[in-house]
Amino acid sequence: MQENSENHQNFEETAPELPAGWLRRWPWATFLLPLLVFMLVGELEPSPPDPEWGETPGRFGITYADYPTVYSIKIALTTLAMLVVLPGYRTLAWRFSPLAVVVGLLGGPLWVGICRLQLEARLLGQLGWESALEAGQRSAFNPLVELADQPAWAFAFLAIRLFGLVIVVGVIEEFFLRGLIVRYFVDVDWWRVPIGQVTPAALVAGTAVPMLMHPGELLAALVWFSLVSWLMVRTRNLWDCVMAHMLTNLVLGLWVLYSGDWWLM
Repeated sequence: MQENSENHQNFEETAPELPAGWLRRWPWATFLLPLLVFMLVGELEPSPPDPEWGETPGRFGITYADYPTVYSIKIALTTLAMLVVLPGYRTLAWRFSPLAVVVGLLGGPLWVGICRLQLEARLLGQLGWESALEAGQRSAFNPLVELADQPAWAFAFLAIRLFGLVIVVGVIEEFFLRGLIVRYFVDVDWWRVPIGQVTPAALVAGTAVPMLMHPGELLAALVWFSLVSWLMVRTRNLWDCVMAHMLTNLVLGLWVLYSGDWWLM
């Protein structure tokens, strides 16, 4: 990362300027605010019951049965935050390339295949870092089983869950990673850096940060987010990264429905 902002004047092109007003005064808001809401509310989500010790109530006495309610609130508030920063999203050209579709559709089987190998569990277990796997544990909430006595709510929550996985996560993670983190490691005035302008440090950060965000899926994150970084450099278009992320998560969601591997969600 550059120590001063003089280097941004050497860029061959400039990034689109954010809308006038508070989004321009606080450029981080477009790229970080929705993710902050998502993560903060997500802290209230309960963990699945331990097979040996059973269920332990989470914060504020929230139980596993409350997961659909907490998750739905999280998605509602995050979607609201996305709408608030929508003018910032619209400053980036809304276009997609066929390459994004290819990366997204191939990324789904790649992510599932690597995760099913469970290599992280073997490696981290040998190192005595099992707590990292626990930190990255998914909710594994199957609404078709847990809400079997409320079929209408079960299918409604399933739709919310897929909307969150595909649309919400696809947008907020890519805007944070490619829109803020990668560009920050190019120049301190990161909002001036065009999408696709990278340095070696920026490419490392673009993979290392999401690996920390997916501690239970380190190898899948390493491979998949590196692939999307390549896509970003190739197309210089953030929405291509979003499209690839959405399609990969859609394939993941469909696989879970087909296979019953709810531990992946």
